[in-house]
Amino acid sequence: LWWHKPIIDQELLQSLPNLKVIANSGVGMDHLDLKLVASFGVKMANAPRAVSSSTADTGMALLLASARRLVEGYHIAMSSGAERQEADFLGVEVTGATLGIIGMGSIGYKIALRAKAFEMNILYHNRTRRKEHEERAVGATYCEKIDHLLQQADFVMVVVSLTPQTHKLIGKRELELMKPTATLINISRGAVVDQEALVTALQTGVIRAAALDVTSPEPLPRDHALLKLKNVIITPHLGIKTDKATYLITEEAVENILAALNGLPMPSEVL
Repeated sequence: LWWHKPIIDQELLQSLPNLKVIANSGVGMDHLDLKLVASFGVKMANAPRAVSSSTADTGMALLLASARRLVEGYHIAMSSGAERQEADFLGVEVTGATLGIIGMGSIGYKIALRAKAFEMNILYHNRTRRKEHEERAVGATYCEKIDHLLQQADFVMVVVSLTPQTHKLIGKRELELMKPTATLINISRGAVVDQEALVTALQTGVIRAAALDVTSPEPLPRDHALLKLKNVIITPHLGIKTDKATYLITEEAVENILAALNGLPMPSEVL
């Protein structure tokens, strides 16, 4: 599958009686009915190894761009009427700030590695706690309850898979727990955040800003309220879109397909 195409539904599965394996070009599998696919005896694989670095880079790029108001700054610098830099055009400091990572899988951990280089204090919330030596390596502190992370973080980065449990994981209650100076960064799936609640939070100063690589739907309708706010950066799901990541995804997909066809364990099988 490349960018969720073709659509895998019952009709397609019934038309392919010899189908052995579906290899997905990415980590998220929310566009697949896993139970339906499994009922046809078809194996499934994703590509977590290929995408983790490029997605972590995207997360940090959004954090930095929002903190330092790069998009606004670009438009000021390119404006025909620009004569001087306003003294009160200020961003927020990243060095020494607290980053809260929600979802500490392979991507979340690579974000922590990058954040450590920026001398950030790192909190994380995950279904399962990382090993102690892994926490020490990035200087991360585990928050068993998501509320504790939200209350302390200057930047909250969401890096979870979309499941029924994570649908609208960040809603009105969670946004109100965040600092009014905090920034929300979402690089997971748009539906993980309640977008109506996010619009209200951004309009009323509940949080400072948001940086989103994902929305629901993608792209947003051109009249959507999020597109009218100055304290939002939105990118068109750039997470894994690099030349190297695209090549690695293809390699990982082929590796999984060949393993399945030869009756060997698939390196990235999704059960």
